[in-house]
Amino acid sequence: MKRIIYIPFDHLHRGFGALKEADPKNDLILFVESARMLGGRPWHKERLFFLLSSARHFAKALKDEGFTVEYIKAATTVEGLDAGVKKHKNRSIICAEPSSFRQYEALKNYGVEFVENDFFLTPRGLFSHWAGEQKNFLMENFYRAQRIRLDILVSGNKPTGGSWNFDKENRLPPPKNYVGPAYLEHKRDEIDKEVAKELDYAATTTWATTRKGALAQLKNFIDNHFAEFGPLEDAMTTENWAMHHSLLSPYLNNGLLHPSEVVAAALKAFEQGGIPIESAEGFIRQIIGWREYVHGMYWYLGPDYRNENQLGANRKLLPLFTDASATQMNCIKSTISDIDARSWVHHIPRLMLLSNLALITGTNPQAFLDWMREVFIDATEWVMVPNVIGMGVHADGGAMMTKPYAAGGAYISRMSNYCKGCRYNPKLRIGENACPFTTLYWDFLDRHKESFATNHRMSQQLFGLKRLSDLPELKERAREVLEGLEKGEI
Repeated sequence: MKRIIYIPFDHLHRGFGALKEADPKNDLILFVESARMLGGRPWHKERLFFLLSSARHFAKALKDEGFTVEYIKAATTVEGLDAGVKKHKNRSIICAEPSSFRQYEALKNYGVEFVENDFFLTPRGLFSHWAGEQKNFLMENFYRAQRIRLDILVSGNKPTGGSWNFDKENRLPPPKNYVGPAYLEHKRDEIDKEVAKELDYAATTTWATTRKGALAQLKNFIDNHFAEFGPLEDAMTTENWAMHHSLLSPYLNNGLLHPSEVVAAALKAFEQGGIPIESAEGFIRQIIGWREYVHGMYWYLGPDYRNENQLGANRKLLPLFTDASATQMNCIKSTISDIDARSWVHHIPRLMLLSNLALITGTNPQAFLDWMREVFIDATEWVMVPNVIGMGVHADGGAMMTKPYAAGGAYISRMSNYCKGCRYNPKLRIGENACPFTTLYWDFLDRHKESFATNHRMSQQLFGLKRLSDLPELKERAREVLEGLEKGEI
C-alpha cells in the first residue's frame, strides 16, 4: 500500500474528494473520531449522533468494498493521524481540501497533501475570480451566472419561465389546519444503536445515517414535497415542523449526497412535468445559488471575518436560546422546542426569528454564532459564519447583505400561525402586551439610525421611525423588554 487517505466526517462520498480515484489494493482509509470533536462544546446530541453514525456507516461500506480501513479514536485529529502513521509506516497522507480554515491549517502544518475539494459545484478559485470582479457581492448576480455556466433552467442566456426568480409567488403563509405528507422515518441498525448508547442519547428516527437513507430522503422529497415546496417555503406553522422542505442539507453537508445528484433529480422531475416552475427554481436556487455562494464567501472573506461586530453588539446570549421555558413568545418557544427535538428548523425561523431576535436585541455576534453552530445538525463552519455574521446579524457592516434582516411582529404574524393565542400582540409596540419583536424592531432602528442614514435601502424604515409619536414610551418599553428577556420572563 502506498497512501493513507484521510476522510473527514464531511467527505462521506465514494465518488468525490480523495476517494474518487482510490484503489483498495493501494490505499488505506483513515478516519479519526476526536474527543475534541465530541466534548469541546455543548453540541446537540442529535447532531453528534448523525455525524458519528454516518461516518461509521461509511467506514463499514468502504471495508465491505475491500478497503483496509482504520477508524481511530483519539484526543485530537492530529493525534489520530499520528497513530495511523505510526501503525502504517512510510506513507504519505492525502485528503480533499478541508471545509474550515482551522482544519485546513492543522492538516497543512501536519504535512497532509491536498486534492481539490469537489463536494461543491463551484471551485474555490472560480468563485474567488467572480468575487474579485464585483463591486458588491450580490447573490442574485452570482446565481444568474451559475444558471448560465451550469446550463440549468436556461435557454441560451434567457431564464426558463421568463424570470430569474419567482420570489413573489413563493411567499404564501401556511394554510389553515395544514396537514402535509408524512416525512420519512429511518430505522436504527446496530451501528446507530451503538453510537446512541455511547452518547447516552435516545436518537430520533428523523435523520438517515447511510447513503441509502439519504437517497431515500431525496426520493421522498421529489415524489411528495417538491411540487408544493416553492409557494410555502417561507411559511411557518406549529402544525407541521418541516412543511415541504427537503431535509437534505445534513446529507449535502456531510457528503452522503452531492449537489449534482440533487440538482439532477430536481431537473428530471421538472422536465417530466408536474413540478411548477416556482418550486423548481426556488429549490434549485438554494442549491446552486445560495449554498454555493455562502461556501465561496466563507473562503473569500477570510478567517478573520467571523470576528466582525460592526454594530457593537455585546449582549450575552439570552436564556431563551437554550431554554424554551424562558420565554412567553409562542414563536420562539415553538422554534427552540423544535431544535431541542431534532436539531433542525428551516431557514425562515433561523433568519426571521432567531437571527432577527439576536440582531434587534444587540446580542454578541460571536456568542450567537457559537450557539447556532452547536445546535443545528447541518451547521458546518463554512455555512454558519457567512449566514450569521453577514446575513443574520449584519455584523459585517453590509459586506454581504445590503441591509439588515430586521423585522417586527407583523412579518411573523403574516407568515405563521405563531401569533394566534400568544400573549403578545404583533400590532402593538408599547404596553405590556406589545410584541417584543415589534418593540425591539423600532428600538433597533432608533439605536442605529445614524449608521443606516446613508443606506438607501433603509430610507423607508427610517422615515417610518421619524413619524413615531410614541418613541419615548417605546424606548422605555424596549428597556423593560430587554431586561425581561435577560431574566427569562418575556
